Amino acid sequence: MLEIEALTFRAVNKRSLGADLQKRSFPARGSMKTHGCASRFQKSSAELLASPMPCQAKTNIMFLKTHKTASSTILNILFRFTEKHKLTAALPAGQEFHLGYPQRFITNFVEGFQTRKQNYNIMCNHLRFNPSEVRKVMAKNTFYFSILRNPIALLESSYVYYKHVAPAFSRSKDLNEYLASPLKYYLKEDYMSNIYAKNNMWFDFGYDNNAEDNEKYIQSILEETEENFHLILIADYFDESMILLKRTLCWDLDDVIYFKLNSRSNETVQTLTPESKERVKKWCSLDWKLYLHFNQSFWKRIEETIGFEELKKEVNDLRMRQKELMETCLLNQEAVAKDHIKDKALLPFQSGMANILGYNLRQDLDNETLKNCQKMVAPELQYMSYLYSVQYPHNERKPINFPKQWSSSQKT
Repeated sequence: MLEIEALTFRAVNKRSLGADLQKRSFPARGSMKTHGCASRFQKSSAELLASPMPCQAKTNIMFLKTHKTASSTILNILFRFTEKHKLTAALPAGQEFHLGYPQRFITNFVEGFQTRKQNYNIMCNHLRFNPSEVRKVMAKNTFYFSILRNPIALLESSYVYYKHVAPAFSRSKDLNEYLASPLKYYLKEDYMSNIYAKNNMWFDFGYDNNAEDNEKYIQSILEETEENFHLILIADYFDESMILLKRTLCWDLDDVIYFKLNSRSNETVQTLTPESKERVKKWCSLDWKLYLHFNQSFWKRIEETIGFEELKKEVNDLRMRQKELMETCLLNQEAVAKDHIKDKALLPFQSGMANILGYNLRQDLDNETLKNCQKMVAPELQYMSYLYSVQYPHNERKPINFPKQWSSSQKT
């Protein structure tokens, strides 16, 4: 069986490529305006002349935000891009936090669409994909992408995070027990409550996660997914995914720099037996085959468009820039447990048995650098609530607080 050439690929080349790449805060291209930012986020005039790319940055983007796949980090990247270039985002209507999930998406789930009747630039909140409805909201030239994760790691993460949400999880002692006899816990009458307990990626893409594992059916869905999406990333190779995304969207390096968000402390990770890992492949066989297919196409695309040697170099550039911004922004340059997060406006949503980590920022930052750093560590609910208040200043705010400094910046 093809065990994916990606699993043997090692793109972790950490040698330094020189200090000339360490001060990069890339300007926008084409007609997009560059907005002022703090000195620590600027780059030298010499670097401004380096290697111009003859392409136009894409600004109409739909990201299918799958669950437990590092998608919160990508949402943060997209929200920062939205704000930086004064774009519009398709945000959940009213007091909602998701675009109708787990129901199939319809346009009513988007704030203002029924009266606005205009397309949005960015869509990236959780939804269950429904292409005909999504296309009503987004422009014709929209770029569609999503991200997948190895179903073994994904199910383990989902079990911990949705322990008290999915009845199949709450009825079992641990994931090994659940996988030993899943039908003992996974009951048909709890279908919509158990979407995280079986083939959740398949469900997020809009399909029946309890469908029969039929070769012809699976092939038709894989082909349909290839038609609906221009790019599928792989969370297990996140830095490599960011380089491919940057190249494909014609973005700059700083557009895809990130701090890992919505991650959890290691003590909540459950150890699966070898037998359990094999059982995941059978129990979540639709997800497994979806992952195998697009993991292979992911590496093929990298080989054809970037090349492995150039990929190593660009991944190294990304990590160097990320390290610099961690030194600039973060106290002790690390994530901390929920009880140690000092600014409660930056506390991530907590769920299940997971201890979702967050960040403390340095105390010596100037106001502009502080805002930039806050945006990089902002959990998705706070950032979404803020963007909603910016786009719809006369609407009632979402019931989630965000840092006070952001409110003052809205008035300037």
